[in-house]
Amino acid sequence: MIEIKNCPVCSATTYSKYLETEDYFFSNERFSLVKCTKCNLVFTNPIPELSKIGDYYETDKYLSHNSGSSGIIGTIYKKVREINLKNKYSIILKFKKEGSVIDIGSGTGEFLNYLSNRKWKTKGIEPSKNAREFARENYNIDVNEESELSNIPNEQFDVLTMWHVLEHVYNLDERMKTIVRILKADGIAIIALPMVDSADSLQFGKYWAGLDVPRHLYHFSANTFETLAKKYNLKIIDRYPMKFDSLYVSWLSHQAMKHSLSLLRGVLSGLKSNLKANKNSNYSSMIFVLNKSS
Repeated sequence: MIEIKNCPVCSATTYSKYLETEDYFFSNERFSLVKCTKCNLVFTNPIPELSKIGDYYETDKYLSHNSGSSGIIGTIYKKVREINLKNKYSIILKFKKEGSVIDIGSGTGEFLNYLSNRKWKTKGIEPSKNAREFARENYNIDVNEESELSNIPNEQFDVLTMWHVLEHVYNLDERMKTIVRILKADGIAIIALPMVDSADSLQFGKYWAGLDVPRHLYHFSANTFETLAKKYNLKIIDRYPMKFDSLYVSWLSHQAMKHSLSLLRGVLSGLKSNLKANKNSNYSSMIFVLNKSS
């Protein structure tokens, strides 16, 4: 395990205990979360060594890496994914009508395939070998390992997307600098994140599936993410909710609490969370659109 000495956002060296939780999704190991006393970022500390983190993704329950998921949950996931693909594309079209896009953490490639079929020039980055191979074999799209990021020339892409990826990245500073470097001067970055201060997070506490330790290293709020963005001269210009996420996360949270009828309870809890978020615009997961500050 690696103990984090400095806050990943502001580099402060003092933080307080936030909560203790478990990897309810897979390993059942216990992990600690702390909160920076300066910028209020919540982050997992300590974390597994980089060489060990891959072990925590090796489960067929990790749906973003497993396009072949079966059963009712897999079926629902695929239907929701179809809706989300349309929603994601509609956001892009509000800012860019055509051009090049890189999807970092592209999974099994459905999003890039959707864009490629609409004449976009696409490139994917995906650490999972199985997911990369699936994307190449089934969609014939350009997907590479994370090491390829360092080989990309400056200002190459009109659009850069990271859908629930940034919270997984070990070297946050390096990744943020890369985002700025490979994005065109007038390009946009679209980053989706779970919100640690959302209504469902506050409801479930240590059982909230959006914590997803140890895979999630950082647990952002809108404020702490904005602090991070400003550090790299990025400006949040728009934001959108991911309303389906609260349903899925609430279902998993009820499962972690070993509640009966967890799926039904999850739907009800998720809907309740969305209703509360309608008032404060702080949903279980949020999509942020950013550009380079002038």
